[in-house]
Amino acid sequence: MTHVVTARCLDCRYTDCCEVCPVQCFYKVEDPAMLVIDGDTCIDCMLCVPECPVNAIYSGDELPAHYADWADLNTELVALGTNVELKEDALPGAVGLEEIHAREKKAGWEPVEPENAV
Repeated sequence: MTHVVTARCLDCRYTDCCEVCPVQCFYKVEDPAMLVIDGDTCIDCMLCVPECPVNAIYSGDELPAHYADWADLNTELVALGTNVELKEDALPGAVGLEEIHAREKKAGWEPVEPENAV
């Protein structure tokens, strides 16, 4: 099953993952400001997962329930994006994993990290 970028990437758009992707399946979207994965191109190599500083990338079969809609959203948003192969600067104001966890807890979710995340 393909990998999925979740809401953890919103308004951060770290691109560390793009640089290690052997099939260039990442697309930069402006609205919402984030990255998404082209599921038709992704080969599930998992190289991107440990590269994401906010652990925003999950295998589709391990998506936490509160991020389940993001599989379909990645598919929809890819058509609006621009392919990214190299690392770029994160967006101004990009947050770290601690802030992501705080947001998830505030929403009543227990933070769950992707398998193979660092």
